[in-house]
Amino acid sequence: MKSELFYKSPKTILNKGTGFLSGYTHSLNPYTGCSFGCSYCYVREMPVSLFREGEWGNWVDVKNGAANLLKKELHRAKAKGNVTIFMSSSTDPYQPIEHKEKVTRSLLEVMVEDPPDFLFVQTRSPLVSRDIDLLQHFKDKVRVSMTVETDREDIRKHFAPYAPPIPARLNTLQLLAEFDIPAQVAIAPVLPSSERFVEILRPLVNRVCIDDYFMGDGSGGKRTHKMGLQTLYRNLEMEEWYHPSVYQMVYKRMRQYFSEDELFISQKGFEP
Repeated sequence: MKSELFYKSPKTILNKGTGFLSGYTHSLNPYTGCSFGCSYCYVREMPVSLFREGEWGNWVDVKNGAANLLKKELHRAKAKGNVTIFMSSSTDPYQPIEHKEKVTRSLLEVMVEDPPDFLFVQTRSPLVSRDIDLLQHFKDKVRVSMTVETDREDIRKHFAPYAPPIPARLNTLQLLAEFDIPAQVAIAPVLPSSERFVEILRPLVNRVCIDDYFMGDGSGGKRTHKMGLQTLYRNLEMEEWYHPSVYQMVYKRMRQYFSEDELFISQKGFEP
C-alpha cells in the first residue's frame, strides 16, 4: 500500500506496558501507522487512527531521533529495575518504509549496546531477517513472533492484501531457526486455514500462539465488530470461522503435532 510519510520528532519513545501488554515494563513503536493496513487490525479503532485524517494504512509517521531517545530512556528505566520491551504494539516494526529509514534497526543497535532484560519483536515481515546479525547478540533474551494467520494465500489476499505473502514469512522462520534466533508463530488473528497448516508449521518452530478477535482486540471483539469483519466472512461464505470457539478447533489441530507446552492462547503467548 502506498502510504503518505510524515516525519515527526516525538518527546518520548518508551511507553509503559499496560492492559494486554501488562507483562512488559514497556512497549516500543518505531513508527506510528502501518502501511500493511490489514483489514482486521484493531488499531483502526483506537484513538491513534480514529482522530487522524486518512484511512489506516494510508499514512505513516517516521520517528526522527528515535535511537537517541531510546538510549536516554532505556538507561533511566534500567536504573529503576528490570526492563522488558514489546516491539511493537500498534505498528509493524518491519513495514516497507523500514527498508529505507532503518528506524527499527537503529533501535536494535541501541539495545545491543545496552540490552533490556527481554525483547519481544512482533512482525509479519520477512525484513526482520535483515537484522539477524543484531538479534543474535540477545541470545535467549529475545523472541521474534512472526504473524502467520493462515496457510492459505487466497485468504491472506482477502484480509491483508498489502501484507507479505505467507510463503515468504515461512521462509523467514526457517532462516531464523538456522541462526538460532528464538521465534514463534502467532496465529493472530485466527483466519480460515487448511488442516495442513499444522504440518507446515511443525518443522519451523517449537512455539505457537493462537489468538482471535474476541480475546486479542482489547475489547472482547467489539472493536472488530465495528469494522464490519463479519460481512467479509459472510461474503466469503466462511461465517462459521467468525466465532469465539474457532480458536479451539485450531488448537486441537495444532495438538496433533505440538505438545501443550508448545502451545499458548492469546495474552500468554505474547508475554516475556
